[in-house]
Amino acid sequence: MATGEQSAKDKRSVYIRRRLWVLAGLLAVIAIVVLVIWKPGSTSGFPTTPKATSSAAATPKTTPTPESTEGATGEVAECTDKSVTVEALTDKGSYGANELPQLSLQITNSGEKPCSINVGTSQQVFTITSGTDVYWTSTDCQVEPADAVVQLEPGQTVASSTPIAWDRTRSSTTTCEGERPAVPAGGVSYHLSTSVAGIESAKTKQFLLAG
Repeated sequence: MATGEQSAKDKRSVYIRRRLWVLAGLLAVIAIVVLVIWKPGSTSGFPTTPKATSSAAATPKTTPTPESTEGATGEVAECTDKSVTVEALTDKGSYGANELPQLSLQITNSGEKPCSINVGTSQQVFTITSGTDVYWTSTDCQVEPADAVVQLEPGQTVASSTPIAWDRTRSSTTTCEGERPAVPAGGVSYHLSTSVAGIESAKTKQFLLAG
C-alpha cells in the first residue's frame, strides 16, 4: 500500500508541475503581447499633445469672385450678365387677326468657362410693351412655376422648350379669372423682352399685330 500511495503522489506531482509550466508559458506570451501593443513609456495609441497646425493650413481658402466659375472646391459658379446673353424670340414678325404670337427665349454662355443657371419657368419673365405702355407680363397669372438648373458650357445655347401663346390681351394680377380687354391691332408694333434668373435680354424682339 505504501508503494502504491507513493506512486500516486509522484504522478500527482508531475501533473502539477506540467500545469505550472503551461501557466508560466501562457503568462510569458501575454507579457510579450502587452509589450508589443503598449510600448514602455506610452499611455495610449494616440499622442497626448496635439500637433501644431502650420499657418498655411490654418489659413481659410478665399471665396471665388463672381467672375470665376470654379471655386476652391471645384464647384461651377452661377452665371451672370457678364457670362451669358438672353434673347427674346417670336415665331413670326407679323400676325394676322386670328394668329397668336408664340413667345420663347434662348440663353447662351458667351463666356470662356462653364456656369450654372436656373432656367425654369420660375425664373422666366416675358414682357410685352408698346411705346411706354406695358401690355402683358407672363408672371401676372403664372401657374405652377418650376425650377430647372442647368450647366452651360462655353458657347452652349439652350432655348425654352414650349413657347407661350400670347392671347393678345392686356394682363394684370386682378384679371386672372375674368375677361381681359384685347390690345390694339391693325398694324400696331409691339416689343417682347425677356429675363432669366434676373438677367435681361439685351434687345427686345419687335413684331406686328397686322390684323
